[in-house]
Amino acid sequence: MSAATPQLTEQQVGFLLQPISGKRVRNLRGMSHLEAWDVRRQLIRIFGFDGFTVETMALDLVHENGNPNYRKKNKAGEEYGNPYTAWTLVYRAQVRLTIKATDGRPLAVFEDAAAGDAINQPSVGDAHDLAMKTALSQALKRCAVNLGDQFGLSLYNDGSQNAVVMRSLAYMGKPVDESEDAPVGAEPTPEGQAAGHEPDPTPPAAAATPAEPTPPPPAAVPDPPQDQRPGAMPPAGAAERQAALDSMWQAARDANFVEGLPAQFVSAFGHSIEQGTASEFRQATSLMRAPAAA
Repeated sequence: MSAATPQLTEQQVGFLLQPISGKRVRNLRGMSHLEAWDVRRQLIRIFGFDGFTVETMALDLVHENGNPNYRKKNKAGEEYGNPYTAWTLVYRAQVRLTIKATDGRPLAVFEDAAAGDAINQPSVGDAHDLAMKTALSQALKRCAVNLGDQFGLSLYNDGSQNAVVMRSLAYMGKPVDESEDAPVGAEPTPEGQAAGHEPDPTPPAAAATPAEPTPPPPAAVPDPPQDQRPGAMPPAGAAERQAALDSMWQAARDANFVEGLPAQFVSAFGHSIEQGTASEFRQATSLMRAPAAA
């Protein structure tokens, strides 16, 4: 019997689908970005200390120049002090990022490159060190952005901190311990989005809602129609689906999100709660119970 295909856990997927926290975003010369140490921290938080590897595939010096008559300048542009040799260097780095499943097997491999410079440094050693570190850090960040919004993907959208992924069909209806054929709706359009306006894809766990009244117990939802396609697996049993539904509503009550859940569910999955599957209920529950991305 062949081994099961390695995959992310539901908690990892739920965390990756959250919008990035504004506390992590930095601004430099009008450009939003993440710092390299923060990218590594987030890799550790989501995948574990041994859940990823970073390899340097190439690191090349592409420019070196020493200006022996360089002098410092004040804010007015006036030179002062004794002249010295100022070193300017540029390195190019190529990095490979491998993401692993919890059992250590590789899940995905991303490879990218970047250049980094050090300008007018008084020490040639410091110049080399700064340029190399900058190139390696930039290349790692470019690899990690393939993991979505938690690694700065939305920042490429004019610095937006709103999630741009929101969901992935690859993780819908394919739970580890369940064989069901989940219905797939059309690409969701966030409720209230008008043409030319940015959607608000904030997940249930991060939504701010007023104190909710005590809701009536959710009624049992009938099973959706069984998929009649050749070879389709039967849907989950009614009891299992009802348990997942009850768990989702409990998570909504805990997060004070009962009133907003129906609209958010349609936005995330393309159909109403009544048409949902046990897998979708569990994914929604995971999103609401996932820790806020700090």
